[in-house]
Amino acid sequence: MPRLPDQPPPWPHAPTHLLDASGIYFVTASTHLKQHFFRDPARLEVLHRGLLTVTQEFGWQLEAWAVFSNHYHFVAKTPPNVQNAESLPRMIRALHGPLARWINKLDQTPERRVWHNYWDALLTHRTSYFARLNYTHNNAVKHGLVKVAREYPWCSAR
Repeated sequence: MPRLPDQPPPWPHAPTHLLDASGIYFVTASTHLKQHFFRDPARLEVLHRGLLTVTQEFGWQLEAWAVFSNHYHFVAKTPPNVQNAESLPRMIRALHGPLARWINKLDQTPERRVWHNYWDALLTHRTSYFARLNYTHNNAVKHGLVKVAREYPWCSAR
């Protein structure tokens, strides 16, 4: 089917972020090519602390989170007294930019691409919300890192 001239081309590698509503969002971000840049406890701690700090600075209320060597997830409520989630892209850039520079300096690989992309979803149904909370809390178990979610130190299940 031919594309109409005024339609943007489909671009599956850069998801559209529909940030026109306030509420609770589920966010997932991945490293470039799923590389394990945050592969040891010290690096995971920096990623973990960075996520907690940047969400607080931007006024997002975290409800669940988990960070791993090559991705992270979080469920968070938009800042109070706002009509949308416009600050989400800025918040992600405020996290990813410094982390990429830090990890590249540590590995002596300037200009290396660290982050691939992030995906967000506004959670509008109770069942969706609880499913994403459960998914986030139990992701370390799913990946075989721990037997019980609360044993994983870089997530909110503790």
